[in-house]
Amino acid sequence: MSLRSAARAAGIAIGAGAVAGGAAAGVLVAAMSRIVVTPDRRRVERVPLVAVDLARGTLTLARTADTELPGRYSVWFRAGSGHARVGDVISATPDTVTREILALQGASLSGVRFVRWGGWFYLHPGELDVPVEDVAIPTPNGAAPAWVVRADDPAAPWAVLVHGRGVTRAETIRAVPVFRAAGYSVLLASWRNDGVAPASRDGRYRLGDTEWEDIDACLTWITEAGGRSVVLMGWSMGGAVVLQTLLRSSARRMIQGVVLESPVVDWATVLRSQAAQLRLPPFVLPGVQWLLRTRLMHRVAGAAEPVDIRSLDMVARSAELDVPILILHSDDDGFVPSTASHALAGARPDLVRLEIAHTARHTKLWNHDADWFDARILAWLTEVLRVVPATESR
Repeated sequence: MSLRSAARAAGIAIGAGAVAGGAAAGVLVAAMSRIVVTPDRRRVERVPLVAVDLARGTLTLARTADTELPGRYSVWFRAGSGHARVGDVISATPDTVTREILALQGASLSGVRFVRWGGWFYLHPGELDVPVEDVAIPTPNGAAPAWVVRADDPAAPWAVLVHGRGVTRAETIRAVPVFRAAGYSVLLASWRNDGVAPASRDGRYRLGDTEWEDIDACLTWITEAGGRSVVLMGWSMGGAVVLQTLLRSSARRMIQGVVLESPVVDWATVLRSQAAQLRLPPFVLPGVQWLLRTRLMHRVAGAAEPVDIRSLDMVARSAELDVPILILHSDDDGFVPSTASHALAGARPDLVRLEIAHTARHTKLWNHDADWFDARILAWLTEVLRVVPATESR
């Protein structure tokens, strides 16, 4: 989730020099408030594609903090109609990186000048060679599509995987193998305003304050399917959604634990970081928070109901947590600072296990090192939740 890219797309002039008087300040606060709660589905292709060598099976990209990372990633092109999976960096210059093409799907790369870089690697869980069911989850806004990958054991526990802001359930496919290895059935959820599930009436995010209801509906579906225990896993804003589900679901007693990857633990921390990167004047962040939580004023952002960011601060509310939590976060995240994850682990060392990477960036810990990612989750499931891996139970 990047307010920086959203602000750029909105054409907002950033910086103190752009603010001339109270009216202009109000316009800036209103514009940023709208960006915070508005889904951004443009997914602009901004990374320059320098060269393609299909004979060697390589592509060369402009070198950035993301494209120079080791591991496996995806690039999209031609308005998303083309998709390529790429492997480790083969060679690099100060300005470019050359990576192996692992797979190429859809449109040709011929003539492509820019691509979009991403962490979600798979497009459909069937690519893992596992049986997949398409199901519809009854949510307050209508039937939300979900993928279900069942364990061999009908009595297996469940994992519900919750994607982040601006992406879809495909982001979560990367965690299916480790939960399958641990003997879980897996539900990959969609939620309101993600472009897949039904939208809310205002089409705006509530930063977890209402989205949790769609994950609560997943718990109801699992209960009706005979499930009795669940682990929730959320990426980025999906972490905020999961934490609100944990606190507010009527079925919270069936939640045995929570896994969070690059999570939003405290929105104020995220917005403060983004504001600093955008070099916004100091009044903008408190102005945004005030506008979003104030009756009537929240409508300036296009939101049907107010949202109080202070109530979503899970460090401040850490005493309310009552199940084990595993947090995976990279200290160089770039979008959602790891500081709130560190703070939550410090506030509840009895419940929270924090596993830190240092060069994996935002929501790309699996891509950077899948063995590290899988090992941390499997160890937590076995050591803390006392799960017996499926491979050991046979």
